[in-house]
Amino acid sequence: MNDRSDKLFSARLSDLTEQCRKNNCCTFSSFLDERQCAEAEAWCRRNTGELMYRLWGGFSDARRRMLAIYPDYCEDFVEEEYPFVCLTFSYRKEDKLTHRDFLGTFMGLRLKREVIGDIVVTDGKAQAFFTEVAARLVMSTVTKIGKVGVKVSDDRPFELEVVQEYKSISGTVASLRLDCLVSLAAHMSRENAASMIRADKVDVNHFTASSVSQELREGDIISVRGSGRFVLSAVKGMSGKGRIHVELLKYI
Repeated sequence: MNDRSDKLFSARLSDLTEQCRKNNCCTFSSFLDERQCAEAEAWCRRNTGELMYRLWGGFSDARRRMLAIYPDYCEDFVEEEYPFVCLTFSYRKEDKLTHRDFLGTFMGLRLKREVIGDIVVTDGKAQAFFTEVAARLVMSTVTKIGKVGVKVSDDRPFELEVVQEYKSISGTVASLRLDCLVSLAAHMSRENAASMIRADKVDVNHFTASSVSQELREGDIISVRGSGRFVLSAVKGMSGKGRIHVELLKYI
């Protein structure tokens, strides 16, 4: 995010918090992407005070989630209270559809991305989350995804297995500095990696990287514009020449 969008996003979160306090009820954001979720969690820790908050997207590993802010007496707050709907799309297994096919159809309805949550696609079935208004539009208008006929229902819970595929990248680095790891991950020189970081084109754990010398740890997520997203999955010790063996996993 740039400074302007940061301020606008913070203002939106502040409005949700004030509405919760004023009306003594739960308030919800739209669907947030992973970076916004990280920003929202950090903001809530600093600013919600006595209020409670939770991010939820319909299943435990959802990337796109809604923020709920609610009074501390709502101990019985449950996931079903989130104002989104899981829609199930059924079609022939031989008709191969992708995440892009579904998202393209939904965007063709002029739906904003913030009203659409995660989209999970398998053979013959897909499930996606929508705000209640967007779900009604999809239910009433979508009969095809691309050229493939689909049946849409809203009476099934989320039940698909989310499988994330990775490509393994192994190598050695001089240190666990960010510029070293970006160089290995994106197959570029250390100098070019440093330039990317200084140009704010690299994120670590969904936040813009602050320094080329930032030290990383196992589990950290690196996003490099134009090259993809990676996780530092393992630090495996030293080589005979004093370099560090590491494994990165690239999201496919």
